[in-house]
Amino acid sequence: MNILQLEKELKKRLDFPYVWGRKQTNNFDSATNFIYKTNSFKALLAQIDANFKNQDNYVDLKNYALNRWFNFWSAKAIEAFFCEHEHVTAHKNSKDKYTDFYISNIPFDHKTTVFPKGFNKSLPYAIEHTQELIEWFYKNQSKQKRYHLKNRLFLVVLDFNNPKDSWKLKSEILWLQNIVSTYLSTFDAQNLESFYFQNQLIKSDVIWAIK
Repeated sequence: MNILQLEKELKKRLDFPYVWGRKQTNNFDSATNFIYKTNSFKALLAQIDANFKNQDNYVDLKNYALNRWFNFWSAKAIEAFFCEHEHVTAHKNSKDKYTDFYISNIPFDHKTTVFPKGFNKSLPYAIEHTQELIEWFYKNQSKQKRYHLKNRLFLVVLDFNNPKDSWKLKSEILWLQNIVSTYLSTFDAQNLESFYFQNQLIKSDVIWAIK
């Protein structure tokens, strides 16, 4: 993976509005699965037009594809950053929805997400009450095929001065690489949040990426 080139491609998406228009659904996921094999933004736009140009819901599908592509390739880079570390092992099945990698033999899925407005608490409160924020993430995750109650690491991005633009920080993957590296350099399994949620034992943590 060429990280410098990928960051350039991701930043091309920043000129387009970040609009979902709907919650993630399995149907829209299936219609936009070409994003997994398209790492060029120009090629992505061509695929979107080729697949959806004549459909009544073209705008919805285009926005959905742009967002999924952006989030997937940013996450793919971050997953690679984790797996570069000596104490991290990539999961052999890259399509497993529960596990991306193991840290000190503990399985983790990872998710990059913006600091949620729906949490309705301040940033300092969230930092001091990590488990409460994590439980909010689990409770409010999509109920579609990616839903699960397994171990998860949340990389939470926040543009402190422009919260509405926090999503753009997902394109700053070299900056995020440093944040992941710093987190792993001091990783201690005893510092994880460990709790039961819906009768499922969960080990989790929040990695803060704030500008």
